[in-house]
Amino acid sequence: MLKKLKEKLLGVEETAETKTEEKKVSTKAAKAPKPAPELSPEEAEKAIAKKNSFMAKILEQTGNPPAISDIVEGPVINIEKAAVYIDLAPYGTGIIFGREYITARDIIKKLNIGDSIAAKVVDTENKEGYIELSLKEARQALIWSEAEEAINKKTILELPILEANKGGLIIAWQGISGFLPASQLKTEHYPRVSDGDKDKILEELKKLVGTRIAVSIIAANPKEGKLIFSEKSPETKDKEKIIGKYKVGDEVSGAVTGIVDFGVFVKIEDGLEGLVHISEIDWSLVEDPRLLFKVGDKVKVKIIEIKEGKVSLSIKALKENPWNEAAKKYKKDKVVEGVIIKFNKHGALASVEEGIAGLVHISEFGSDEKLRAKLELGKSYQFKITLFDPKEQKMALSFVDKEKKA
Repeated sequence: MLKKLKEKLLGVEETAETKTEEKKVSTKAAKAPKPAPELSPEEAEKAIAKKNSFMAKILEQTGNPPAISDIVEGPVINIEKAAVYIDLAPYGTGIIFGREYITARDIIKKLNIGDSIAAKVVDTENKEGYIELSLKEARQALIWSEAEEAINKKTILELPILEANKGGLIIAWQGISGFLPASQLKTEHYPRVSDGDKDKILEELKKLVGTRIAVSIIAANPKEGKLIFSEKSPETKDKEKIIGKYKVGDEVSGAVTGIVDFGVFVKIEDGLEGLVHISEIDWSLVEDPRLLFKVGDKVKVKIIEIKEGKVSLSIKALKENPWNEAAKKYKKDKVVEGVIIKFNKHGALASVEEGIAGLVHISEFGSDEKLRAKLELGKSYQFKITLFDPKEQKMALSFVDKEKKA
């Protein structure tokens, strides 16, 4: 019985071992790679196309490797005593060192690991395998890019005026010096000089140095490192089109925008300003326009000339011409009374009545000293009319010396 039981147990163990070995063989067979099925030419072509499409997608996502002059961006991964390392995955590691490190020290001082910075590629692979970068050149490239964007967007910038020259003003933006031509100044800042004297223009422009001015960039030249500014609004209409709306003889209203020794500037509308010369302010003698007007005054004017984009205005043309009435009262050889109102290099000016004055020539006295000894400013004397032309508004007078008659 014991013998039969032993045989039975042995039979069970053999069976278990056999099953275990069979299971191991079966598992190995399951893990073994199956032979690739043979593909038809059509199926093989489709598989290659799928693989190529996948690779193209990967390249598209990663982009092209950086080239010299490209602007790249990445996080700072290490800062050493004389070098900064930037992660430019998947292309490698960028480095700022040597001269580029020295020129960018002010920027590097503010950097921390993890900060993202933009730099310009100056070498795609140096002998250590790094991509060499320049922060200074990147900053310059970014500034010029910003300048182009400012031009396109017509961005208004408020900047300080650093210097003045005979042609305009020097302004700095982002560390780059730019030029603002006098012709691009708004009317309130344009030099009010009657004879175009460049020295006088410079003196007027110097008054703006140290002030801030709202300007826009109208031209940028990175190669020459030049910027051109304009104070005039980019949206201002073309001046010629504005002037085209007016003609000589038109009577218009405007506001005084500037007062100078030689006259008054009047703004007719946005983008159009005209000059009322001192001789066109009134029929009477005007010595100082500032005594008659202040900036902001509303005035009515008449357009008397439009030439080369400039508009000449008159205030006195809207008043009754006193010479018309004078023509009925005065004639050559008539003796009249006049008040000395001004001395000039030609002699003395005597006012006969409001708006009517004649010249007493210096030649009649021999010298300016003798003329002034006989005639005093503000006093009345008798004169004989030697020339009277109301159409040309001219009158010449001769002093009637009562002492000689006596």
